[in-house]
Amino acid sequence: MSSDTTTRMRREINEIPDAVERLLTEGRTGVLATAEEIRARDPRFLLSVARGSSDHAATYLKYVSELLLGLPMASVGPSIKSIYGVDVAGEGSLCISVSQSGQSPDIVRLTEAFAKTGAYTVAITNDETSPLSRATTATLPIHAGPELSVAATKTFVTSLVAGVWLLAQIKEDAALLKAIHALPGHLQKATECDWSSVVEAVDGRSLFTLGRGPSWAISNEAALKFKETCQIHAESYSSAEVLHGPVSIVEPGFPVIAFAARDAAEDSVAEVADALADKGALAFATSDRVKSATCLPHVRTDHWITDPVASIVSFYGMVETVAARRGINPDTPRHLKKVTETV
Repeated sequence: MSSDTTTRMRREINEIPDAVERLLTEGRTGVLATAEEIRARDPRFLLSVARGSSDHAATYLKYVSELLLGLPMASVGPSIKSIYGVDVAGEGSLCISVSQSGQSPDIVRLTEAFAKTGAYTVAITNDETSPLSRATTATLPIHAGPELSVAATKTFVTSLVAGVWLLAQIKEDAALLKAIHALPGHLQKATECDWSSVVEAVDGRSLFTLGRGPSWAISNEAALKFKETCQIHAESYSSAEVLHGPVSIVEPGFPVIAFAARDAAEDSVAEVADALADKGALAFATSDRVKSATCLPHVRTDHWITDPVASIVSFYGMVETVAARRGINPDTPRHLKKVTETV
């Protein structure tokens, strides 16, 4: 893996362990107080409001809510309010709105609408003075510090950690809380994983990313990063879906990256990665249970729910290298800007 630290994206990837440490230190009071208030309200379901990378973070939190709390979580399209003008019932719910900038009007409007219909609203954002923060009952600042690269990396990871920390605190799950507080050391190791074999395999045409459960959220983020930083077409699929129809475009040399945690889905993800490798794909997986696919260096954290956080950190280092090899500056992708304000 390249040791080049010239891009802002690379520097911000390297800052992730410290950013998470800062969040765990400075965010403690807010997370504990918010979790206590939510427990007292005893929500029956959760809602999420987000777009882009933030929506991928919300997808991760959806799985955490359902697996840890046993409470369903639904992603609601911001256009329901901003374009269609419909108020959706929020009574009895916890609404988590994720936005690194907290600026997008459609995110703010839907969050406000849920608050008016009875939801307890929480903002996960890097700007606690933002319009989103002002619109919610509680704000969990992610304490990422300035992120100057257009490609979100440390704000994505700190959004994951802030959200999973809140849900673990609501549950008062001692094992998961302990694992969350041990994350900085694991994430430092994750920045050092050598994924150069993937760099060599990516040919610039098209590829698949795969996952299942919480790791599917990471697969979604990975596919987006290939598009925005490398100008490479990538599609994310659940490993349960890819063999149904998408597999038809797989040919010899077709790159596939499968994200797996040490959870109940790991064997099935590994089996799909092997099946694709047997069809000629250049398949890689963050699992040592693969036989035909290539096992990527990966970091296991102290809990299967937090394993995907380490996976995306290792991925970010690789995708920055791919962009650099293609002569693309990932800090300023074409057609993009840091803050997108959607109505």
